[in-house]
Amino acid sequence: MKGQELFDLTGRVAVITGGTTGLGREIALGFAGAGADVVPSSRRMEQVDAVAGEIEALGQRSLRVASDVRNRASIQRLHDAVMETFGKVDILVNAAGTTKKVPTLEVDEADWTQIIDTNLTGTMRACQIFGKTMAKAHYGRIINIASLTAFRGFYHVAAYAASKSAVASLTKTLAVELAESGVTVNAIAPGVFPSDMSKPLVIGTPRGEELLMRTPMHRFGEPHELVGPAIFLASEASTFVTGEVLAVDGGYLASGVNR
Repeated sequence: MKGQELFDLTGRVAVITGGTTGLGREIALGFAGAGADVVPSSRRMEQVDAVAGEIEALGQRSLRVASDVRNRASIQRLHDAVMETFGKVDILVNAAGTTKKVPTLEVDEADWTQIIDTNLTGTMRACQIFGKTMAKAHYGRIINIASLTAFRGFYHVAAYAASKSAVASLTKTLAVELAESGVTVNAIAPGVFPSDMSKPLVIGTPRGEELLMRTPMHRFGEPHELVGPAIFLASEASTFVTGEVLAVDGGYLASGVNR
């Protein structure tokens, strides 16, 4: 297989939870550009419709199904609609997530539960539902979105950090369990990519200044810079890669002293 062909997603069907905003949307459009038919899903139907239209404008097929990762039945409906329309699912990206900045000793238990249920249990639900179908087909690529908080302590985001640390662990465990089925399971740990969720925390704030200081490239990530790593993990270029958490962070985790 030629080098360029290794990264070709033509004929693949990808489902992306949280695929209508932020990094999820960017990955959805990137997959479509690489030749995949892509189903971006989230809670808001107007956003689903908009991103599905963008995918179709790129010449690929899509599907308009809203879902909520906190509702198992809605993920099952998404799965069933994809199977009815396309007959298979090759790639799953779990990009749905939420956070809240608050001192750990003051975290409301309801907020904690919501964050864990969305980021961790929501990922597990989608992995279970789509992973079973992939395992039966003896082919699949599951890509979870982890975080640098799985590796470093971040101030006032304990629930988010706990959920993403667990996503990293879930990724490794599921990779081992599915290794002989033809399904690979990996994760991406993005550095700081300002999104609607993170912009208030990092743009023009002391927190953002510290993050820039600790990042050797001294800048935040651009959304398109996550597309290449995602395509790699979704493609035939990564057939012997599973259980990995790939940091895309401008050198943040490698950093010790920057000056």
